[in-house]
Amino acid sequence: MARPVKVGVLGAGIVGSGVISVLARKGDRIAQTLGARIEVSRILVRDVTRQRDASIHRGLLTTDAEAILDDPEIAVVVELLGGEEPARTYIERALSAGKHVVTANKEVIAKHGYELLQIADRHRVNLFFEASVGGGIPIIRVVRRDLVANDISQIQAIINGTTNFILTAMADGREYADALAEAQRLGYAEADPRNDVEATDAAYKLSILTTLAFRADVRPERIHRIGITDLAEKDFRYASEMGYVVRLVATARLVDGVIEANVHPTLLPRDHHLASVNGVFNAVLIDGDEVDKLVLYGRGAGAQPTSSAVLADLCAIVADIVAGVAQRVDFPATSPPVRAFGETTARFYLRLSVADEPGVLAQIARALGDSGISIASCIQKESDEEARVAEIVIMTHTARQSAMTEALQKILHLSCTRQVSASIRVDR
Repeated sequence: MARPVKVGVLGAGIVGSGVISVLARKGDRIAQTLGARIEVSRILVRDVTRQRDASIHRGLLTTDAEAILDDPEIAVVVELLGGEEPARTYIERALSAGKHVVTANKEVIAKHGYELLQIADRHRVNLFFEASVGGGIPIIRVVRRDLVANDISQIQAIINGTTNFILTAMADGREYADALAEAQRLGYAEADPRNDVEATDAAYKLSILTTLAFRADVRPERIHRIGITDLAEKDFRYASEMGYVVRLVATARLVDGVIEANVHPTLLPRDHHLASVNGVFNAVLIDGDEVDKLVLYGRGAGAQPTSSAVLADLCAIVADIVAGVAQRVDFPATSPPVRAFGETTARFYLRLSVADEPGVLAQIARALGDSGISIASCIQKESDEEARVAEIVIMTHTARQSAMTEALQKILHLSCTRQVSASIRVDR
């Protein structure tokens, strides 16, 4: 018979229940593949009396985390609690006790993964977190292991299914509020959607990818983020007329030894690898010196893809236990610096509401020019003759972000300016 490997599960919500259910249904097949049987011996829950899936045996339930963390027979801890604490503390305690850990917790890994990976290395155990980014897309394993021979220069990703669903709906003619309401109705967005629409979730995920790709300590607070709440349907229409789509893009690149990492709405050319990623799907584009361009695509969220990623990590750890090895991540003594957002460069799409009168374009061009920004194109889109207000769309040449911020302040103070309606970076 295959040797048993005892596992403790922290949390039996949708994902935790899914993992336990799959192990109950497919345990024999998994054991034949691994040469070891995964045996769930303890499950941490808040309420042991709650009705649960038939695959979860009531006798395994506990409300005491110590029953898992202090049990010397438990070799692997699967953390599925969510939130920063007590999850971080439990993961650190498990690693320090010589237990392998699988987690789907993007917040903990984004904020503390750098230290937790070092703790895992010191205790010669694995810390795997495939489900923290991209759901069922195997991006962490690819960056961490499969591309080890590559020098990665850039990662661009659509890694939040909620915002991508909303932006796809807006491209089809819906305004933001209507698209958000539809996402909530379908269960893609939470009742409080700020974590998604303000790009916090994407920043966590980009932090994890950046840390692994560039072997650097890049916390979420170092990543500049701009959400999607200020976008309007007409921006998608105008972008389409110019050959672009609008997506929330998470980008990390290494430029002259300095990391640039940010998340913001971006105009992507229609032939860009990420331009056709629609709905709740995610995709990650990696540039490596040996592999060239690699795209990973799939459903980025949901109970089944997340459970699949957790199970893949768990099986990988059990295989390493059988082989007597552990996988490590080597971080250099010094980490590359992170460039301030204001020092990054891009082309820009601007939508301005201005007085419909002679000389307005000259004033705006002068304000941009005084900040060192040149105009690539300018189109008047709409006008209200009665209110004597016009809407113009400007595409700039490449400029520094700080220069654009300065120029927009000058434009706002022009007597002809009614509103700066949109400022969106354009993929370079």
